[in-house]
Amino acid sequence: MKSHFFAYIARMRYITRWALMRNTFSENVQEHSHMVAVLAHALAVIRNRVYGGQIDAGQVAAAALYHDASEIITGDMPTPIKYYAPEIRDAYKKVEAVACGRLLAMLPDELRPDYDDVLDCADGVLRGLIADGIPVRKGMKSGDVDPRGNVENCYTVSDKATAVGGGVLEAILHLSGALLED
Repeated sequence: MKSHFFAYIARMRYITRWALMRNTFSENVQEHSHMVAVLAHALAVIRNRVYGGQIDAGQVAAAALYHDASEIITGDMPTPIKYYAPEIRDAYKKVEAVACGRLLAMLPDELRPDYDDVLDCADGVLRGLIADGIPVRKGMKSGDVDPRGNVENCYTVSDKATAVGGGVLEAILHLSGALLED
Protein backbone atom coordinates (compact mmCIF):
# COMPACT_ATOMS: atom_id res chain seq x y z
CA MET A 1 0.00 0.00 0.00
CA LYS A 2 2.13 2.86 -1.33
CA SER A 3 0.81 6.37 -0.67
CA HIS A 4 2.25 9.87 -0.58
CA PHE A 5 -0.81 11.29 1.19
CA PHE A 6 0.68 11.42 4.68
CA ALA A 7 3.94 12.88 3.40
CA TYR A 8 1.91 15.70 1.86
CA ILE A 9 -0.14 16.16 5.05
CA ALA A 10 3.14 16.50 6.97
CA ARG A 11 3.94 19.50 4.74
CA MET A 12 1.22 21.55 6.47
CA ARG A 13 3.83 22.87 8.87
CA TYR A 14 5.68 24.52 5.99
CA ILE A 15 2.70 26.54 4.73
CA THR A 16 2.65 29.91 6.49
CA ARG A 17 -0.78 31.41 6.94
CA TRP A 18 -1.61 34.92 5.87
CA ALA A 19 -2.30 37.03 8.96
CA LEU A 20 -5.44 39.16 9.06
CA MET A 21 -3.73 41.69 11.28
CA ARG A 22 -0.19 42.27 12.46
CA ASN A 23 0.69 39.43 14.78
CA THR A 24 3.60 38.97 17.10
CA PHE A 25 4.31 35.56 15.57
CA SER A 26 3.51 33.72 12.37
CA GLU A 27 1.30 30.66 12.26
CA ASN A 28 1.46 27.73 9.87
CA VAL A 29 -1.44 25.70 8.52
CA GLN A 30 -0.65 22.76 10.83
CA GLU A 31 -0.79 24.94 13.97
CA HIS A 32 -3.95 26.65 12.75
CA SER A 33 -5.65 23.33 11.91
CA HIS A 34 -4.75 21.90 15.31
CA MET A 35 -6.30 24.85 17.17
CA VAL A 36 -9.40 24.77 14.96
CA ALA A 37 -9.75 21.04 15.73
CA VAL A 38 -9.37 21.63 19.49
CA LEU A 39 -12.00 24.37 19.46
CA ALA A 40 -14.38 22.51 17.13
CA HIS A 41 -14.14 19.38 19.26
CA ALA A 42 -14.82 21.39 22.45
CA LEU A 43 -17.84 23.06 20.85
CA ALA A 44 -19.22 19.70 19.72
CA VAL A 45 -18.76 18.26 23.24
CA ILE A 46 -20.48 21.31 24.76
CA ARG A 47 -23.31 20.96 22.25
CA ASN A 48 -23.75 17.32 23.26
CA ARG A 49 -23.33 17.60 27.04
CA VAL A 50 -24.94 20.96 27.74
CA TYR A 51 -27.52 21.30 24.97
CA GLY A 52 -28.48 17.66 24.36
CA GLY A 53 -26.95 17.44 20.90
CA GLN A 54 -25.92 14.27 19.12
CA ILE A 55 -22.89 15.42 17.17
CA ASP A 56 -19.98 13.07 16.50
CA ALA A 57 -17.27 15.15 18.19
CA GLY A 58 -14.54 12.93 16.71
CA GLN A 59 -15.81 13.50 13.18
CA VAL A 60 -16.00 17.24 13.86
CA ALA A 61 -12.39 17.25 15.11
CA ALA A 62 -11.20 15.22 12.11
CA ALA A 63 -12.94 17.55 9.65
CA ALA A 64 -11.35 20.53 11.41
CA LEU A 65 -7.89 18.94 11.24
CA TYR A 66 -8.16 18.62 7.47
CA HIS A 67 -10.22 21.74 6.67
CA ASP A 68 -7.28 23.57 5.06
CA ALA A 69 -5.47 20.51 3.70
CA SER A 70 -5.84 21.74 0.12
CA GLU A 71 -3.48 24.60 1.02
CA ILE A 72 -0.64 22.07 1.00
CA ILE A 73 -0.95 22.30 -2.78
CA THR A 74 -2.44 25.79 -3.26
CA GLY A 75 -0.76 27.72 -0.46
CA ASP A 76 -2.76 30.09 1.75
CA MET A 77 -4.40 32.88 -0.21
CA PRO A 78 -5.05 36.12 1.71
CA THR A 79 -8.74 36.47 2.56
CA PRO A 80 -9.16 39.97 1.07
CA ILE A 81 -7.98 38.62 -2.28
CA LYS A 82 -9.85 35.31 -2.04
CA TYR A 83 -13.20 37.06 -1.47
CA TYR A 84 -12.55 40.34 -3.34
CA ALA A 85 -14.88 39.49 -6.21
CA PRO A 86 -17.25 36.59 -6.92
CA GLU A 87 -15.21 35.55 -9.96
CA ILE A 88 -12.03 35.25 -7.90
CA ARG A 89 -13.81 33.44 -5.07
CA ASP A 90 -15.49 30.97 -7.42
CA ALA A 91 -12.25 30.33 -9.31
CA TYR A 92 -10.36 29.75 -6.05
CA LYS A 93 -13.04 27.31 -4.86
CA LYS A 94 -12.46 25.32 -8.05
CA VAL A 95 -8.69 25.38 -7.44
CA GLU A 96 -9.28 24.14 -3.87
CA ALA A 97 -11.53 21.35 -5.15
CA VAL A 98 -8.87 20.20 -7.63
CA ALA A 99 -6.18 20.28 -4.92
CA CYS A 100 -8.44 18.36 -2.56
CA GLY A 101 -9.13 15.79 -5.26
CA ARG A 102 -5.39 15.39 -5.84
CA LEU A 103 -4.84 14.70 -2.14
CA LEU A 104 -7.69 12.20 -2.04
CA ALA A 105 -6.32 10.44 -5.13
CA MET A 106 -3.02 9.86 -3.28
CA LEU A 107 -4.78 7.52 -0.86
CA PRO A 108 -5.19 3.81 -1.55
CA ASP A 109 -8.70 2.97 -2.77
CA GLU A 110 -9.64 1.22 0.48
CA LEU A 111 -8.89 4.37 2.55
CA ARG A 112 -10.53 7.00 0.34
CA PRO A 113 -14.07 6.70 1.73
CA ASP A 114 -12.76 7.44 5.24
CA TYR A 115 -11.06 10.64 4.09
CA ASP A 116 -13.61 11.84 1.55
CA ASP A 117 -15.81 13.49 4.21
CA VAL A 118 -12.99 15.07 6.22
CA LEU A 119 -11.23 16.42 3.13
CA ASP A 120 -14.51 17.93 1.94
CA CYS A 121 -13.87 17.61 -1.78
CA ALA A 122 -17.45 18.41 -2.73
CA ASP A 123 -17.45 20.28 -6.00
CA GLY A 124 -20.05 22.99 -5.64
CA VAL A 125 -21.58 25.32 -3.11
CA LEU A 126 -23.32 24.29 0.10
CA ARG A 127 -26.80 25.80 0.16
CA GLY A 128 -30.15 25.46 1.85
CA LEU A 129 -28.93 24.96 5.41
CA ILE A 130 -31.61 25.37 8.05
CA ALA A 131 -31.58 28.11 10.66
CA ASP A 132 -29.98 27.72 14.09
CA GLY A 133 -32.27 26.22 16.72
CA ILE A 134 -34.37 24.12 14.33
CA PRO A 135 -34.50 20.51 15.60
CA VAL A 136 -33.02 17.98 13.18
CA ARG A 137 -33.38 14.20 13.24
CA LYS A 138 -30.74 11.77 12.02
CA GLY A 139 -31.13 11.22 8.30
CA MET A 140 -33.04 14.47 7.74
CA LYS A 141 -31.82 16.48 4.76
CA SER A 142 -30.78 19.95 5.85
CA GLY A 143 -28.67 21.16 2.94
CA ASP A 144 -27.49 20.56 -0.58
CA VAL A 145 -24.32 20.83 -2.60
CA ASP A 146 -25.19 22.92 -5.64
CA PRO A 147 -22.81 21.69 -8.38
CA ARG A 148 -23.17 24.94 -10.35
CA GLY A 149 -20.71 26.48 -7.85
CA ASN A 150 -22.27 29.95 -7.94
CA VAL A 151 -22.64 31.42 -4.44
CA GLU A 152 -25.27 33.91 -5.65
CA ASN A 153 -27.59 30.93 -6.23
CA CYS A 154 -27.62 30.42 -2.46
CA TYR A 155 -29.70 33.57 -2.11
CA THR A 156 -32.34 32.58 -4.64
CA VAL A 157 -35.07 29.97 -4.69
CA SER A 158 -34.11 27.13 -7.01
CA ASP A 159 -36.35 25.88 -9.80
CA LYS A 160 -36.66 22.56 -7.96
CA ALA A 161 -37.75 24.27 -4.72
CA THR A 162 -40.26 26.40 -6.64
CA ALA A 163 -41.75 23.31 -8.30
CA VAL A 164 -41.97 21.40 -5.00
CA GLY A 165 -43.44 24.43 -3.22
CA GLY A 166 -46.00 24.90 -6.01
CA GLY A 167 -47.03 21.26 -5.73
CA VAL A 168 -47.41 21.52 -1.94
CA LEU A 169 -49.48 24.73 -2.29
CA GLU A 170 -51.71 23.08 -4.88
CA ALA A 171 -52.25 20.06 -2.59
CA ILE A 172 -53.11 22.29 0.39
CA LEU A 173 -55.55 24.35 -1.67
CA HIS A 174 -57.13 21.16 -3.04
CA LEU A 175 -57.50 19.55 0.40
CA SER A 176 -58.91 22.73 1.91
CA GLY A 177 -61.47 23.06 -0.87
CA ALA A 178 -60.07 26.41 -1.95
CA LEU A 179 -58.97 25.01 -5.30
CA LEU A 180 -61.91 24.71 -7.63
CA GLU A 181 -61.99 21.72 -9.96
CA ASP A 182 -62.35 22.47 -13.70
